Amino acid sequence: MAIIDFFDRGWRGNPEGSAYIQDDRHYSFNEVGELSCRIANALLAEGFPKETKGAVWAGNDVTAWVCTLGLWRANMCWIPVGARNSAEENHYVLDAFDCEVLFFQQAFADSIAVLQPQLPKVQRWICVDGEASQVVGSVSLNAWVETQPASKPVVSVDLDDVIMLSATGGTTGAPKGVMNTHRSVQTFCAHFMMRCSYAGNERPVNLAAAPMTHTAGLLSVPCTAQGGTVVVMTKPDPVLLLGAIPQFKVTEFFLPPTVIYRLLDISGLKDKVNFSSLKYFMYGAAPMSVEKLKQAIETFGPVMMGGYGQTEAPASIAFLRPDEHFDTEGNIASDEHLSSVGRPNALIRCEIMSDEGEILPVGESGEICVRGDLLMKGYYKAPDKTAETIVDGWLHTGDIGHLDANGYLHITDRKKDMIISGGFNVYPSEVEQVIWSHPAVQDCAVIGVPDEQWGEAVKAVVELNAGQEVDTQELIALCKARLGSVKAPKSVEFVEALPRSPAGKVLKKDLRARYWSASARKI
Repeated sequence: MAIIDFFDRGWRGNPEGSAYIQDDRHYSFNEVGELSCRIANALLAEGFPKETKGAVWAGNDVTAWVCTLGLWRANMCWIPVGARNSAEENHYVLDAFDCEVLFFQQAFADSIAVLQPQLPKVQRWICVDGEASQVVGSVSLNAWVETQPASKPVVSVDLDDVIMLSATGGTTGAPKGVMNTHRSVQTFCAHFMMRCSYAGNERPVNLAAAPMTHTAGLLSVPCTAQGGTVVVMTKPDPVLLLGAIPQFKVTEFFLPPTVIYRLLDISGLKDKVNFSSLKYFMYGAAPMSVEKLKQAIETFGPVMMGGYGQTEAPASIAFLRPDEHFDTEGNIASDEHLSSVGRPNALIRCEIMSDEGEILPVGESGEICVRGDLLMKGYYKAPDKTAETIVDGWLHTGDIGHLDANGYLHITDRKKDMIISGGFNVYPSEVEQVIWSHPAVQDCAVIGVPDEQWGEAVKAVVELNAGQEVDTQELIALCKARLGSVKAPKSVEFVEALPRSPAGKVLKKDLRARYWSASARKI
């Protein structure tokens, strides 16, 4: 299937139904489908060929998302642009990825006008919500598509055509461009729809609370494929988010762990909000504290769903379904089980490999490697990096982990995050799980810092819950008691807020830079 076929499946089955809701405004499948056709026909009328790269610089917004659907309908390539990124970051992505068409909201017009002379490859500038005179040569979306037909254009599609060019997180250097295809994204959709099932008479209601330029956008595709409704949150407001769940009878949504932690801090949340409509509350993009996961199950009910994926293997290497958070007797599962990311999904093969490329037996730790139709086509204009990452058809994820006897995948850490202290390997996530278990801790990051005696010393950087305190020695003692002295932090730093990417990932690179700036070690 082409990626747009998923939307069209829902359009055919529920033409008058609400495909999207934003600020109480309902957008029917007919309305959205016809606008996406006009956008596609306008792109094709200007002679843009397949795989033309078009970016959408906007916050969460239905019309902006329809521009993405229009690009896909014309078999062109969407470049997600983070609205929370700096203008400099977005300039790098637009220039490095050879953007030719830019859709944007008025709110970003001033920044775009400054960057415009530095983006000579952009041939068409379209403001999705009105006029933007400061951007030279720009046109409003309504005027641009006004004369275009609302019929589906006939385009030739190959499953290996590139339809999404996404920047890697950039936490370890300049972002690379990940080329995903109809094939890889349809595999994600198949995985999601298999694991997040609905009865024949049910229609999902997806809450797009996280940025649609990240996981929330992809997660909306299976919802609309089933004739369901996507409720679009335009700003990250916990009060609006929690109010939307009972108001729209939300059945599924995704949040990164850091946002979930803040929701759990709300006193009496379980009694204040009716969560009975929820079936799948997805978490991922970063490791989650097991203690806070158990709190989430108690608060939101048996609906938590873990996920593991990468930009290079979009969002669905493994899932831990809601029922898999419990044992056979219906009790919350063990900490060891909850720390897994679930079983690898059906349309991929997942193995643990040694540094020599040998497949390791059950229980042994090594690099998580994946093959199958979920994989990216490669990195944009970087065949050398592609060859380093995909070897003999295997995607080398850079994550260290193991498969247990029941087939559940456990991620120990990022390969580059591993600390070698006195010759011993220390995996930060193991230490972080212990620190997270302290009731005063909101979040933490464990890194290696230079040490003359040990080479690297374990250091914890900790963000506390509002109004709570804990001293350094108490946290170190807690880690020593559970992990031993080698893995316990040698120092603890308390900060008001950990540095995070727009997707909510803690930027350990930025933390390490403070200590390794004078070192030759790559951070």
